[in-house]
Amino acid sequence: MNFRHFVLLVAFLALSFGRVQADVVKPALIEVTADVTGKVRVEVRASIEALLTGINGRYKNTKEAPTSAQYDVLRKLDGGQLRQKFKPFEGEFLRSIALFADGRKVPLRITRVKIGPAGYTKVPRISLIVLQGPLDRGVESLRFYYPIRFADYAVRVRQVDRKAGKYHWAEWQWVRDDSGSHEFSLKDLFTRRPLYQTILSYMKIGYVHILPKGADHILFILGLFLFSARWRPLVSQVTMFTLAHTLTLGLTAAGYIDLPERVVQPLIALSIAYAGFENIRNKSGIIGRDRLFMVFAFGLLHGMGFARMLADFGMPADAFFTALISFNLGVELGQLSILVAAFALVGYWFGEQPFYRSWIIVPGSAIITAISLYWFVQRLELI
Repeated sequence: MNFRHFVLLVAFLALSFGRVQADVVKPALIEVTADVTGKVRVEVRASIEALLTGINGRYKNTKEAPTSAQYDVLRKLDGGQLRQKFKPFEGEFLRSIALFADGRKVPLRITRVKIGPAGYTKVPRISLIVLQGPLDRGVESLRFYYPIRFADYAVRVRQVDRKAGKYHWAEWQWVRDDSGSHEFSLKDLFTRRPLYQTILSYMKIGYVHILPKGADHILFILGLFLFSARWRPLVSQVTMFTLAHTLTLGLTAAGYIDLPERVVQPLIALSIAYAGFENIRNKSGIIGRDRLFMVFAFGLLHGMGFARMLADFGMPADAFFTALISFNLGVELGQLSILVAAFALVGYWFGEQPFYRSWIIVPGSAIITAISLYWFVQRLELI
């Protein structure tokens, strides 16, 4: 393969992979609040644009759907305009979802729809749909159904006794089929959630955010892996990256840092591209202070990206630091899985071969750089 053909191949892969990752289809997040006053409140956080165009978990991104053009038109509407588009759909929405109390369907009505401004169109706009209904105090369990044709979803139940100042959160349930959630018990209002449940729940959220959903973070870790076939440079880089993203993850989750997505997302893409470029430029494979400083700086950006996703799930007030540390641990396990897989598939077999740099490091880093530059331009909303 000559240089011209190689460049064409890299450009093709960049455009193809860039389009695939353009507009990720996010699962719906649903919180059901059972109040001891005899009311139930359901908060559905989902993309109304995706609901109206039938784009669900079957598609990895909106560009794969036949209604992607319609989705793009809706995505550019302001909040008031999209609200008018959603009104005719409200009846179907109410008929399609269901909340069951001890097996009996609870009548629900929509009380509020909150839609943000069009804003940054490269990140799905998540709207809030609030429903309410009556709930008998004798009910012992709840089960929620959200049709798979709407989206995959995560759901949890909160029991509230505001007068007594008591709250109890159930663990998130991930639902990826049309069966609905398992039953949530309402018998534990005054029982503190076991510590291990919080740890396991947020570790899972952190891991899933990396594998399989964190395409940009996967590419960045692969970019670190391709810097050198030796372990010392890899360990040094991963350590700096972990320290940095842990710092900004904590500060952002606690509310001390709040940079807009239109700033963070393009910079994350640019950081991945630069890491790949540095792999090509540095022929020695020797780690230096400049490289470590670069990895640390980029880790600060990625930590803000992690925090945005974590904020969507909410943090338990009585176990904030436990949840934060558990989420971060899940992220680290996801990153470790990527490194182990890369080493098992490539590094172990070819790392000591004389052609490793010319056949593996340079082409792999070039592809990572090309894909990330496409993301960078796309996230600037230039294409």
